Amino acid sequence: MLGQKLAHRISTQETFGADAQLLLFDLSFPLDSAPGKKIVGNLTASGIAKSVAAQRPDVIFHLAAIVSGQAEKDFALGWDVNLMATWALLNALKDEHEASGGEYTPRLVFASSIAVFGSPFPEKLSDEFLSAPLTSYGAQKAASELMITDFSRKGYLDGTSLRLPTLCVRPGKANAAASSFFSCIIREPLNRNEAVLPVAETVRHWHASPRAAATFLTHAATMDTQLLNYRRALNMPGVSCTVAEQIEALRDVAGQDAVGLIRREPDEAIERIVKNWPRDFQTDRALELGFKAESSFDEIIQVYLEDDFRL
Repeated sequence: MLGQKLAHRISTQETFGADAQLLLFDLSFPLDSAPGKKIVGNLTASGIAKSVAAQRPDVIFHLAAIVSGQAEKDFALGWDVNLMATWALLNALKDEHEASGGEYTPRLVFASSIAVFGSPFPEKLSDEFLSAPLTSYGAQKAASELMITDFSRKGYLDGTSLRLPTLCVRPGKANAAASSFFSCIIREPLNRNEAVLPVAETVRHWHASPRAAATFLTHAATMDTQLLNYRRALNMPGVSCTVAEQIEALRDVAGQDAVGLIRREPDEAIERIVKNWPRDFQTDRALELGFKAESSFDEIIQVYLEDDFRL
């Protein structure tokens, strides 16, 4: 989903100039895929990372991952996809850098996550808060951040890691992410379908729209990374709100009939994962560097209605 949002943004807004060529690599592509050269494959397969790196792209957006719920259920798969594929890609880029005599040093933008943080949390996390994840997914993202920082320090690439908020409202069907319900309780009622709420309405979380996430990624690809001062992982801005506040925003847009389609069905497994996620941030570094997000959950719903709502 995010890859397609990003690719459409790059192709329509000429972020990297009118002559920029877009290479899309994924397990599969939708019928309405963004334009560009498409390669179907799996980054975990032997030799694939080397073949991608051999094309020496100037900018690489590394979004490949399995989501939080699946990584928690399948321990080995989570580490293979979320860490070892990153290790293979970084080493392949390092080999290309060395083969070029140091001339090839690509910009790499990595989609990390606020799951790199673990409780107990202060009321609001600052840019100085410790990265100490309490889920496998969070640990895999945090380990990838450290690798990207070290490969950048050595000069093999020029990388940044963006700790994305939960993206909401996600279009399409629910996935295996533990956070999927945050989108479902908005998207499904807007589409006149029932939605299941597995946690209490008092749960507070950190959100941004898919549109905002795409702008984060393109901004990171063009910013002056010397301003990061060797701290290459950034907490992205977003909106902190409770589930109850999400529901009220839905009521404002679609009325009580839509809200009535939300069914409360507690799920202890999801509750355990979500309680170890941060709820609010003070993202001074990212804001000073020019990253921007929505200012309210009402605005996030409006973005979904403009970009993805099809009844």
